Amino acid sequence: MAQKAVGLIEAVGWAACLEAADTALKTANVNLIGFEKANGGGRIVARIEGDVASVQAACDAAVAAANKVNTVFAYRVLARPAKEISKLLR
Repeated sequence: MAQKAVGLIEAVGWAACLEAADTALKTANVNLIGFEKANGGGRIVARIEGDVASVQAACDAAVAAANKVNTVFAYRVLARPAKEISKLLR
């Protein structure tokens, strides 16, 4: 089985992060891993997984949607994260 890509979207506030996750899930064939509070500034990180192209498309759409609600601080697509990193994201 192919290793899944992981997408991380860090936005300011729950509303922006929920908008990002909702848009990501509706845009491409990805799964929501979960949410996590980032340190300071009310930032929340949404984590998604799927194949690389789907995660990239989902993140692009999610960032555009979340920026309409509040600020997206950062986002990143990890194409094939190392096993040790994958364990940290669960």
